[in-house]
Amino acid sequence: MSAPQCPISPRLPDLSGIETMELPEASSFEEAMARAKQEAETRFEEYMLVSWYDRDRDFESPPNTTECPDGCPKNGYIHYAASHGAKLKVDFGRGRFVFFFAPVEWG
Repeated sequence: MSAPQCPISPRLPDLSGIETMELPEASSFEEAMARAKQEAETRFEEYMLVSWYDRDRDFESPPNTTECPDGCPKNGYIHYAASHGAKLKVDFGRGRFVFFFAPVEWG
């Protein structure tokens, strides 16, 4: 008799509490990062970059947050952002470069 399997839901978390900005294409990851940080600076007194994705290189940060074999869409960085206080998503080129930011609150 085999052990019961724990189904893993492929659904993305609820992002309704996260402001989403969709910006036109950026020429590089570095340009996109700089522009995304500018957007965060206009919204938060202090902020931190929670997670990001670079589709050109198929990298996500934090690394290895998507737990599946090669070939599946990387979305672990989205789950990580939603569970770590992200309040701003900046998306370039419909998912080419994506950045999640959270405000830093002291006190």
